[in-house]
Amino acid sequence: MDFGRFPIISILEDMLEVPEEHNEKSRNNPSRAYMRDAKAMAATPADVIEHSNAYVFVVDMPGIKGDEIKVQVENENVLVVSGERQREKNKENEGVTYVRMERRMGKFMRKFQLPENADLDKISAVCHDGVLKVTVQKLPPPEPKKPKTIQVQVA
Repeated sequence: MDFGRFPIISILEDMLEVPEEHNEKSRNNPSRAYMRDAKAMAATPADVIEHSNAYVFVVDMPGIKGDEIKVQVENENVLVVSGERQREKNKENEGVTYVRMERRMGKFMRKFQLPENADLDKISAVCHDGVLKVTVQKLPPPEPKKPKTIQVQVA
């Protein structure tokens, strides 16, 4: 019997993270990697602010150290902010049972399409008090081309 055609089975497989190759051919769903990335992006709120000389991307990263955050530019125009929040592991937590777990753990990611006037050589990132600010400077506006004057010669 093919259980892949029942939606509840598909949902349970996603929740239990059944290996993708187990039922890849039996379902016609987006890949697990795509779904995982989509969930990570949806759970990472951000603000984008445009100034006269720069774009500023503000992303809340509570409880994450700056060295756990990766800021990259992909495909020449996509800013990617990613990382992973892991549960604290120490000897004090051994044998501890969580009564409630509301803080999100795991991977996070946001992708932003950069405008054409973004200067990819002038990008900086600062994380302070759980807030990441990525600043992308703007390229100077192109100077208008002056009309070329051609000397007319008398023949």
